[in-house]
Amino acid sequence: MITILKNGDIYAPQYLGKKDILIAGSKISTIADEIPIPEWIGDVEVIDASNKIITPGFIDAHVHITGGGGEGGYKSRTPELNLTDATIGGVTTLVGVLGTDGTTRTMGNLIAKAKGLREEGISCYVHTGSYQVPVKTLTGSIEGDLLYVEEIIGAGEIAISDHRSSQPTVEEFARIASEARNGGILSGKAGIVNIHVGDSKDQVDLLEEVAESTDIPIRQFYPTHMNRTPELFDAGIRYAKKGGYVDFTTSTIPKFLEEGELKCGSALKKMLEADVPVEQITFTSDGQASLPDFDQNGDYIGMKIGKVSSLYNAVKEAVTEYQISLETAVKVITSNPASILKLHHKGRIETGLDADLVMLNRDLEVDGVFALGKEMVRNGEPVVTGTFE
Repeated sequence: MITILKNGDIYAPQYLGKKDILIAGSKISTIADEIPIPEWIGDVEVIDASNKIITPGFIDAHVHITGGGGEGGYKSRTPELNLTDATIGGVTTLVGVLGTDGTTRTMGNLIAKAKGLREEGISCYVHTGSYQVPVKTLTGSIEGDLLYVEEIIGAGEIAISDHRSSQPTVEEFARIASEARNGGILSGKAGIVNIHVGDSKDQVDLLEEVAESTDIPIRQFYPTHMNRTPELFDAGIRYAKKGGYVDFTTSTIPKFLEEGELKCGSALKKMLEADVPVEQITFTSDGQASLPDFDQNGDYIGMKIGKVSSLYNAVKEAVTEYQISLETAVKVITSNPASILKLHHKGRIETGLDADLVMLNRDLEVDGVFALGKEMVRNGEPVVTGTFE
């Protein structure tokens, strides 16, 4: 199947101007000022994109694809992700994580769900482990998981600075990072360690101490939720100034914002004003996660659920409310996570890369989505749905 997108404004994520894009199979075959329709090929679909903005497909690098939660008892376990939960929000690549519950939710289940989402048409990877230390792996080691399981590209999300974490030591964390790094080197994967950072006073001290006291580079870690409190955000600026990555969570509730959580657009603007390179910053949704609320004694008092759709909404808000250019803002959900996670065939519009593309209308709303060359969303509505949707 050949598809030609005609005369769209291309953000690759750098602005390329108006171009045509030819999709052949699952890849971007040609990008040019004008691509003539080949008469000798019968099965060609031409889509007029003259009033559209075209960006790379969005990468959501932190999603509880099998559901999350449980902090409020069994009834508070959140449901699995559906295919269209991702695609209608422009997300064409997911990275699945377990989270708080690494006991009733297992690595086998996580990988099976990733394979299912792949069969339904989008790209999906996972990290090995959960909040807990020692890390609960599939093969018996982080290194083995990275080497033997295609979908596994890193470890996590491992919790620190949180009353739900295993309170890991510097030595334990250094060993986790070393295993992930070696596994990544040997398998050609990122081997990143995805970190859940809670709101305790220790913040990212543990990560900084590992980086300062061992040979593990600070960019082996990928801490998320760095916008959850003003104090953690300030620590995030200092951490990023040392060369570390920072990730902001787009799913939130009004109560969290009232208590000081920064909106992602605001956090991005402040980071850029502090001269943190945009390439070190990403947004992720924490989709399907529980968003539990605890009182001052650590007792559960309520819960909401994270949404993958919040990912692009936060980028749009960064553009419309915080005056960040689309070219800059879209990097935090395209080229930046692709680089950090070593997904070299993702995150950019270039010849030979995966044909993961999002078409936005002039109101910056998601209008069309292609995943691996297949049309998933047209005129804002899904044309492909999940198996049980």
